[in-house]
Amino acid sequence: MGMPGRPRNPPQSARLLPYNLSLLLEIEKLIYSGDGLARVPVEGTLAPNETPDSRHAQSRGKAVFIPFTLEGEQVEATITEQKSGFARAQLDRVLRPSPERIAPSCPHFQQCGGCQYQHIRYEHQLAAKTSILEETLRRQARIELDRKVTVHAAEPWQYRNRSRFQVRTSPEFAAGYLRFASHVVLPVEQCPISSPLINRALQALWDAGRSGQIPADLREIEFFSNAGESRLLAELWFSSSTPQPKRIQLGELLTSRLRDRLPDLTGSYVFAQLPTRSAQPATEPAPDWALGGGEFRYAVAGTDLRVSGGSFFQVNRFLLEKLAELVTVNRQGNLALDLYAGVGLFTVALAKSFRHILAVESSQSSAADLKYNSPENAKVVRTTVEQFLASKTRHGKPDFIVVDPPRAGLGDRVARELARSDAPRLTYVSCDPTTLARDLVPLRTGGYRIESVHLVDLFPQTFHLETIVELAR
Repeated sequence: MGMPGRPRNPPQSARLLPYNLSLLLEIEKLIYSGDGLARVPVEGTLAPNETPDSRHAQSRGKAVFIPFTLEGEQVEATITEQKSGFARAQLDRVLRPSPERIAPSCPHFQQCGGCQYQHIRYEHQLAAKTSILEETLRRQARIELDRKVTVHAAEPWQYRNRSRFQVRTSPEFAAGYLRFASHVVLPVEQCPISSPLINRALQALWDAGRSGQIPADLREIEFFSNAGESRLLAELWFSSSTPQPKRIQLGELLTSRLRDRLPDLTGSYVFAQLPTRSAQPATEPAPDWALGGGEFRYAVAGTDLRVSGGSFFQVNRFLLEKLAELVTVNRQGNLALDLYAGVGLFTVALAKSFRHILAVESSQSSAADLKYNSPENAKVVRTTVEQFLASKTRHGKPDFIVVDPPRAGLGDRVARELARSDAPRLTYVSCDPTTLARDLVPLRTGGYRIESVHLVDLFPQTFHLETIVELAR
C-alpha cells in the first residue's frame, strides 16, 4: 500500500464557484427543466467584457443552469446556487440573443413560476421539446428512434381549463401564483394561458378581495371550466388549522359571494390545505363539503364525463379529443386494460370497440367518477396498479393495455409486470420524459418494440410535455 499523499485537486466540475460571481456564458442547449445549459470554461472564468476564444469554447467545465435563455445565446449570469457537480445562475443580460427569442406576452413572465418558455417563438418551443424528448430517450434508455416524433399542437394561449391560485388577505389582498423559485405570492389579475372563463373568475375573486369579502383562512382556490366555457367549478382550500365546521361555513359564504359576481359558478368543494405539497400524500384529500351535487360535466368526443372536485383531469381544453383519439383509434378486441384510468377519458372511448374493459384507479374521487362514467361493459377496480397486477386476478388475455401514470411513472415493479403480460399492444401516456425513458427499458427488454412516438403539447409556454408511445410485440 502506498503512502498517503496530498489530496488531489478536485475536477473542474466539482469545484465551488464564488457566489455572486458574474460569468459570460454560451448556452449549449435547453434541458427538461426549462433552463439553458452552459459550462464554466475549464481554463478559468471569463470576465463580463471578454469574448470566449477557442481555448474556452469547447471546454467541458462545470454545468451551469440558467433560466429564460436559448441555445446559441451569449449571456451574462450570476451564480446563485451550486452543488459539487453543477451550479445555478440568474440571467442578468442577453448579450447575443437567439433569432428565436421574442417578447413575452405576459407582464409577469420571469417573475411568475408558471411559465418558462414565453420568450421563445412557439414553433421553436415545439422543436425544443422534440429535441429534449429524443435526447432523453437516447441518453437514459439508449433508444434511437427510427422515425420522427409526430407533434400535435393547438392554440398556445388560453388553453388551460383548470388553474389554481394562491390567496393571501394580509397585509392586503392578493391572488396569483408563486414567484419564480420562491414561496411568495405574486399578485396576478390576468393569466394568458388560462381560459377566458377562468380569467373572469379570477377577476371576480379580486373584486371580492378588494371589498374585504375573502376570509383570511382561504389559502388557495382552483377554478375548473367546462368544455363550453359555460359552467365553472371551484375548489376552496382553507387552512388545515381551521376547524372543519368553520371551513364549511366559510365555504358556503364565499361561494355565495362569488356567485353574485359570477353566475357561471355552479359548484364548489371545500378542502383542508395539505401541510405540504412537496410530497405526494398517501391518499388523496377528501372534501369537507360540496355544493352543486358533484354533477359537473366535461364534454369530450360526444361524451359528457362527470368530473368531481379533487378528480384528475387533463388541463388543455383544445387537445383533449386529440389525446383520446391518439390513444384509442383503431384499437379493438375482446379485453382492454385502462390502468391509471382517472375519470374514464380512455375507458369510455375504448368501451365502444372492446367487449370488456377493466379500468383501474386508486383515487377515491376519480374512481367514483370513473364508475359513474363507465358503460356496462367496463368494470372499475379501485386499487393501485401495482396491487392489481400483483393480485394475479384471472381476467383473460388483454388485447390492449393503456397506462397513463402520474409524473413518477410506472416504477420498476409495474414496468416489469407489464413486460411479462401477453398483451400484443401497449400504449404509454407520459407527462415526464425522464420516467418514461426509465420505464421503457424493462418494457423493451420484455419484448415490446416502439411503433410510434407522439408529442402532444398540452402545456404551451412551459417546459412540460406529454408523450404517447405506442408499443407492440
